[in-house]
Order: sequence, then structure tokens, then C-alpha cells
Amino acid sequence: MNDGVPEFAVVGRVNMGKSAVIATLLEIDDNEVLRVSPTPGETTRAQAHKVVFGRKECVRFIDTPGFSRPVEAMREIRKMHGEGTPGRETLRRFVEEKGEDFGDEKRLLKPLLDGAGVLYVVDPGRPLRDDFLAEMEILRWTGRPRLALMNLREDGGGEHEEAWREKLGSAFNLVRTFDAHRAKYEQRLLLMKALLEIEERHRSRLEETISLIEMEWDERRNEAAEVVREFLAEALELRVREKIDEKDERMPTRRKQKEEDLRVRYFERLKKLEKGCFGKLLMIYRHHLLKVESGEESFRDIDLESEEVWMKWGLSRGQLTLVAAATGAMGGAAVDISTGGLTHGLGTLLGGITGAGAAWFKGGMLPDLKVDLKEGVKFSTGETKELEMGPPGNANFPWILLDGILVRYGRILERAHGRRDIEVLGAPDEEGYTKHFPQERRKLLGKWFVDCAKGARPVGKDVETKVLWAIEETMAEFGK
Repeated sequence: MNDGVPEFAVVGRVNMGKSAVIATLLEIDDNEVLRVSPTPGETTRAQAHKVVFGRKECVRFIDTPGFSRPVEAMREIRKMHGEGTPGRETLRRFVEEKGEDFGDEKRLLKPLLDGAGVLYVVDPGRPLRDDFLAEMEILRWTGRPRLALMNLREDGGGEHEEAWREKLGSAFNLVRTFDAHRAKYEQRLLLMKALLEIEERHRSRLEETISLIEMEWDERRNEAAEVVREFLAEALELRVREKIDEKDERMPTRRKQKEEDLRVRYFERLKKLEKGCFGKLLMIYRHHLLKVESGEESFRDIDLESEEVWMKWGLSRGQLTLVAAATGAMGGAAVDISTGGLTHGLGTLLGGITGAGAAWFKGGMLPDLKVDLKEGVKFSTGETKELEMGPPGNANFPWILLDGILVRYGRILERAHGRRDIEVLGAPDEEGYTKHFPQERRKLLGKWFVDCAKGARPVGKDVETKVLWAIEETMAEFGK
């Protein structure tokens, strides 16, 4: 403690979740950095983990071995002290003189004797036995600021919680509940603020740390919003092309094959964009064990003619009509939707992408050629043509894309770093969010979606900034 950094030793019985608490609090999901295991006794030595901002160490947490012989250790300490209540000097003698038969107790006591505060982790689902009472007594003898943390297990069990709370309240300065496998940002921040309540000597340093944590979280959300904005723009601007000559155009089987090849390429490019987006989001929120499934099938299965999809993701027909009217984008798919139907040929969101507005023929340096879907394209002699595909003409496409991002973003925030299972987030099946947006937010994004799809993304910083703020405001509604 000579360096002035607030230090807290995380102590408790083996397999109470000490390492998981640190992992979730400090967002460490890498076993190479912090081992979290259901096997008792995995932590065999004290290991320091630092909270650092701008190369400045703000707080230090020490993961310690669990108590292994607390009752016997308590008796030895009492014997060494004699009459009265043992204190720090007797504990120091215990650490210096006793052998390896009390190795775990010695290693967890040392940082406390050096000045660290106590973060005592217990499982309120376990009966309150004598060995736990012995642990509390030993920790009380250290005289250090003490916070008891009742770590709720995955089943939420806490049948002995009241008995624990009563005993802990008499031996610790503060008692709090926590769930190392479910705690979100807000719960982690509350735990940091609880440490501030017990450690008055370092109030200014801890207050600064809490402020830095809040600022850094806002910065991460801003960075994540920018990643999502760029993904949406790139997805709407995405085009794939295939050369086609007059002979291929006149042969339906060849034309169909070229369209299918183009469709596959479109999906592969879109899949790559989405995977890149989620890769950046996982990096921002420091997840290595959380994987996001991204594949052609996750788009192909979203059927815009399905009532279930209309109920879950994207905007309702009425909302799309209002957005189109407000942004001056009444036409194409928006007109179809206003009449209660969908553009024919778009039965599956990206699987039927060859409908009107989703695929068309272009001349090399000529203006866009009008496509008659019944008769085909009339070629001018000697012109080189290209089949171009993307984006889908259905007005709900960008809103469903955004819902898919937001649903999985929410699950990224919900994932606690104390977990060590590998989780794969597939195509979202939860209720979407975009239909609940405020009207002004829908209007802003709707106009921006139309511009991006036309290849006319606004150049002015003002519009781009407002879109970024709208996405960030949406993301701020998660994780609370």
C-alpha cells in the first residue's frame, strides 16, 4: 500500500466464486489471465489484477486462495495470542511462523496485513456452518475495512440468505448481493461504489476511478454506435455485379444461373460485413468466449411475408408508411406496403432478392436501363451489360438489419465475463426494438436509410452525427 493505490483482497472459502467475481468486475474472460473453474482450490497463490486508465493504476484487486482450514487456524491464532482478542500483530506472527499446513490462510492474510481492504465472497445458498463463522472471526481480527459479498449462484438460490445476512452484518462494515454470472454494467458499478463506502482513506482515488469507469463506458458505447452506423451504411450501399451478354440474356437457364451466382456472392459479402461488425463489438466489450453466428441462412430465413416476422422485427406496415411519407420516399416497396401487400418476388428477405428494385441491368457507361420484368431487357448492339444486385427493395430491410444488431448487442451486454462457457449467438429470435422508436428517431433513420440505399449517403457531418447520436441513444437504453 506504499504506492497509494487502493487495494482489496478477495477472500473466502474455496469454490465460492471469488475468481468469477473479479472476472466479471474487471471484464476478464480469459483463463490465461484469470482462471475461473468449478474445481475447488484452483487459485493456489495471491494474484493481483489492476484497474488502469491512461497508464495510471487506479485500483488493485488480489485474488487469493480460499480458506482451507479456518477452524484450525482460528484455534492456532487464539493459542498464539492468549487472553483477549487477537489483532494484527498476532496474525502477522501466525503468517511468519506457521508452516505450509496453513499455507492458504497465510497467503490470503498477507495482503490484508499489508493494508488491503477485505472483499469477502460467500454463497448464501449454503448452510451457515462453524467454519464460515471462523473465517468471519479471523477477518474481523485484521481490523481492515470489510465488505461482504453474497454471490448468488446460477439457480438464484439463497435459502440461507437471511441467516448469512444477520451474521455478516455483525462482522462486516457493509453487506451486498452480487451475481458473478449475470451482473451487468450497472451492477458492477454499484459494487465499485460500495467499496467507496468502506474505504474512506482512498475516497478521492476511488471517486476518480468510478468517474473514469463511467466515462470509459460512454466512450465504448459511442465507438459501438459508430461501428453499427458504418455497418448499416455499407450494407445498404452494397452492390455486386456480373457481366452478361445478349446470348445469356436470351437463354432463361443461363440468366437464372447468373442471377443465382450473383445472389450467393451478395450474401457472402453481406455476411462478411456483419461478421466484421460483431467482431468489432465483441472487441469493444472485451469478449473472447462469446461468438456471433453470421451466415447466409440467418438472412434467408427472415420471410417478410410471414406475420411472425412483421410482429417481431422491423417496423409495422403503418409505421413504414408514415416513415416513407415523412421522408418523401413514397414509392416502390413503400407503396406496396401501404396497400397491405408486399413486393412480389421478395418472399424471403434476401432469398428472393431478384424482384423489382433489388436487381436490374446496367449498361457500361450508360444511364440505368429500365427493366421490364415480363419481357426482359432490350439490348443495344455492341453494348456490354452487367447484372447488378442489391440492396433489397423492401423498405423493411434496413430496419430488420438494425433489429438483428440491437438484439444481439443487448445479449453482448448481458454476458458476464465471469462465465467460462463458449456461447454462440445465432440469428435473433427475440422481439425487435425499432418499432418502439420515437417518431423523430424513425424519421431521421428512415431518410438516412433511403439515401444510403440510393448510393447518396449524406456528405454533411451534421446528418451523420445525428444518425450516430440516434443509434447511441438507442444503445444507451440497453444494459440498465
